[in-house]
Amino acid sequence: MIGNDSTAAASPYGTERVRLAVYTGFADTGRAPGVPDLAALTGLDPDQVREGLGTLHERHDVVLDPKDADRIVMAHPFASVPFGFSVMGARTLWWGGCAWDSFAIPHVLREDADAVVATRCPACDTPHAWVVGRGAPPPGDQVAHFLTPMHRVWDDVVHACGNQRLFCSTACVDAWLRRTGRERGYVMDLGTLWRLARGWYAGRLDPGYARRDPASSAAYFAEVGLHGPFWGLPD
Repeated sequence: MIGNDSTAAASPYGTERVRLAVYTGFADTGRAPGVPDLAALTGLDPDQVREGLGTLHERHDVVLDPKDADRIVMAHPFASVPFGFSVMGARTLWWGGCAWDSFAIPHVLREDADAVVATRCPACDTPHAWVVGRGAPPPGDQVAHFLTPMHRVWDDVVHACGNQRLFCSTACVDAWLRRTGRERGYVMDLGTLWRLARGWYAGRLDPGYARRDPASSAAYFAEVGLHGPFWGLPD
């Protein structure tokens, strides 16, 4: 714990202390730390913690509940509520915010080398599970479907994350789209999903982490094999 400082939460240093405490709490326990937990971990008072959380929310480093600003809904790749995915390590169970985040959690953990990612197909309710590790993509013919283009994700990030799902096949994607009246987004195989997740959150649990800017994000998407305007890239 670092001693209390009346200006700490307003400073980048204080906000970073809150961010690290949020991510460490999620990684270690699978649960979102509350304001009292964060105050104890950082040495800030509760109002300073709330100020730091507000800054992190504005920066898209965390997602706060619009009805309760003390409650953290997501700190990507972690979530405090189920979005259709569970991620089970050797000692800890996490909620994955989406297909992308669920495959990313094993890559950001410091101790677990892999985790079991489980979900159900949104179209036919078939259960699926994969052991996701850092060495290679898991085997499987399933596909991921992302509904919201990347430039629109933060219009409603909870909706966007809730609609990044894994399906049995493209036939199940098409059946789900017909049933829900939605237009097709982007479909990828498990290998592409794993590559997308592998390095996207690299360093997020470390001090001084900075989110990618649009140019570096686009370069990353192209590097892992994505293409087209959905990702802000050429066809």
